[in-house]
Amino acid sequence: MSAHCGHRLSPDGAVIHPSAQITNSVFEGWTEIGEGARIQNSTFEAYSYCDRFADIANTTVGRFSNIAAMTRIGPTDHPFTHAAQHHFLYRSSYYWDDASDDPDFFSARAARRTTLGADCWIGHGAIIKPDLTIGIGAIVAAGAVVTRSVDPFMIVAGCPAQPLRARFDPRTIDRLLTLAWWTWDHARLRAALADFRSLPAEAFLEKHAA
Repeated sequence: MSAHCGHRLSPDGAVIHPSAQITNSVFEGWTEIGEGARIQNSTFEAYSYCDRFADIANTTVGRFSNIAAMTRIGPTDHPFTHAAQHHFLYRSSYYWDDASDDPDFFSARAARRTTLGADCWIGHGAIIKPDLTIGIGAIVAAGAVVTRSVDPFMIVAGCPAQPLRARFDPRTIDRLLTLAWWTWDHARLRAALADFRSLPAEAFLEKHAA
């Protein structure tokens, strides 16, 4: 079962494909984890999902985040400032009976958090480095390599990723951030579904903003 195959999601937690690998992670309601995904030390807030073979570590995935297949979010670095950068430095038990793994190295890795803002869209095959924030409503194009934080509602692309344009003008962005529809409850979302489908952002704001 991969993302979007027509099944019902649950308000009580995630629908997780049996082949996904999950470690030390939390999933709120209406979330979905696709085939072959690997999720480590991460939190998926409500309504967020990832598609097939996404690899996500040490990340807070905001509400309604849209994560395409083959993405890599929060990839950790090797110890490239040392004389060697191989696994044997920190996964030492793999190689010697009398050597333990390096807990400080793994603690430092886990502390480097990535944050995805609500309703962002991470395109197929994109890579997002640790210690970054992808803003609310931002778009990361397919294949992009993101090395800097991304502003809300900004579209970025390339390697390294560069801003292309904002999705909306500054006033519309401010109004969307104030409306914060991504905080609405399930019933309110359902009531506005027809407007979400049919209205451009500016018309939606005219109808629903205070």
